[in-house]
Amino acid sequence: MTIAVSRPSLLLGEDGGHAGGNLLAALEPEEYERLFRVSKPCRFKAGETVFLQGEHHAGIFIILSGQVRIYYSGPSGREITLAYWTPGNFVGGPELFGGSPHMWSGQAVRPTELLHVPGPALRQLLNSQPRLALVLLEMLVHKGKCFSTLIQMLGTRSAAQRLAQLLSLMADLDGIKRDDAIFIGRSLTQDELAKMVGATRQWVSATLERFREDGLIEFAPNKILIFDIDRLRVLGG
Repeated sequence: MTIAVSRPSLLLGEDGGHAGGNLLAALEPEEYERLFRVSKPCRFKAGETVFLQGEHHAGIFIILSGQVRIYYSGPSGREITLAYWTPGNFVGGPELFGGSPHMWSGQAVRPTELLHVPGPALRQLLNSQPRLALVLLEMLVHKGKCFSTLIQMLGTRSAAQRLAQLLSLMADLDGIKRDDAIFIGRSLTQDELAKMVGATRQWVSATLERFREDGLIEFAPNKILIFDIDRLRVLGG
């Protein structure tokens, strides 16, 4: 099975552009094969639920291709997106071995192939493969730092600052320089932007319009052009 090259995940935080490592790339061929023997490949269409908040946890999912959005749903039903994870990362944490409910949900953003590693099988592998245990530990540390930074940002920065930083991050990860502007290739709707910065779609629409009037950006349904990335970064704090 071919594994896609890991690319940076989209995380709202100071360390947001780091991929956090590639779990499968860190393994030796025999370790890689042992992992696949005890796991189950599965495919999801764009928009399909991978796992649901509150449901029984039965193991982790390693992303082989595609992208998975991790989000939390509050009691009112309002969602906040925690991260977009890409190939080489795993989702389903912080639990690894199962037994407790999922703390958040996972959704395939585009056609996505995953490797489901059952909790009991993963526990047995970790007893005999210290390299796998070390990589998982390092990735859990990375995820912990990302979510900690997200909490700090939500509590200390305005929504406008968070949106400015998110646009700057998107430009860094996927931006294409075109004449006097940066074209952002990653397509996120205003609703998705709102879920990442903890705001409403209407607020995002109004703030994007203000950024446009200030000469920072131009936007359309399927694209964003950034004209002054330096001012946008300053605005993001």
